[in-house]
Amino acid sequence: MGSTRYITSMGELSRKDNSLCFRKNDRNIYIPIENTKEIYCLNEISMNSKLLEFLGQNNIVVHFFNYYGGYSGTFYPKDQYMSGKLLIRQVETFQKDRIKIARAIVKGIGCNIYEILYHYYKHYKKEVKGTIDWIKKEFYLNVESVSDIKPLMSIEGELWMRFYNDFQYFLPEDFVMNKRVKRPPDNPINALISFGNTLLYTKTISAIYRTHLDQRISFLHEPSEGRFSLSLDLSEVFKPIIVYRTIFDLVNNRKVQLSKHFDKRVNYCLLNEEGRKVFIEAFEERMESVFQHPLLKRKVTYRTAIKLDCYKLIKQIMEEKEFIPFRLKEGY
Repeated sequence: MGSTRYITSMGELSRKDNSLCFRKNDRNIYIPIENTKEIYCLNEISMNSKLLEFLGQNNIVVHFFNYYGGYSGTFYPKDQYMSGKLLIRQVETFQKDRIKIARAIVKGIGCNIYEILYHYYKHYKKEVKGTIDWIKKEFYLNVESVSDIKPLMSIEGELWMRFYNDFQYFLPEDFVMNKRVKRPPDNPINALISFGNTLLYTKTISAIYRTHLDQRISFLHEPSEGRFSLSLDLSEVFKPIIVYRTIFDLVNNRKVQLSKHFDKRVNYCLLNEEGRKVFIEAFEERMESVFQHPLLKRKVTYRTAIKLDCYKLIKQIMEEKEFIPFRLKEGY
């Protein structure tokens, strides 16, 4: 899986010479430090400060998840890309152009949801036409008409709810959503969405870490203590393309099945270890899939596309070049 290492079992992670060693069930598994940029701990992992120092020296980001598959936090090596000048300009841009950038993000989400639904419309799922028409005729106008964040987020919320409601037309009945429930997810589709969104959120944290942007200063989501809110902003437009496409492929092709890949309890539903492995493999494959970038004139991955959106935001902040997040149809 390239530069990402996933640990799905309980065990101990330590430094062994100039490598990483994961010990489980009295067996050592060695992880080469070369080319490792991020580690996902999806179970209870023991480690010590000696290891954290080693990870920091090699600029490796470590993401931790709780029992429910939710994001707990990130070990973030000392920031090697700090820029006081960009930080000042990012704050100024927040004060001056917040609504403009937030509108661009919400429009980007709408563009990408439209493309996903239009794919099903072309394949004889005509029931999704109502949402497609609403996006074309009302959504964009509504986004442009608001001048405050709260009504903008209400429009975004309606967009997602219409999208969720259309799942019934192209997913099996067992995976249709009654409502979006996050903490913890209460049915299989919510479990897949929560896990996928969290993976994408942490991928965006890693991408932003390798730029001069400050994770705490966001534009659509409220900047708040205790979370990297800019990662929430920049990951939003990629959710339809990366997370939901992955889910639809896994479910419709029966690569994920209720009887094999979920742990269902009284009031929650989670992917089991095997289910997480299946999802991660498909998710990483989607992240590494390539498309022709019309401006760069070369093939790039979706992982790179996230990083390019970071650079586009920097261009807006430093040069006032309009920020247009990634759109599937245009390919950039």
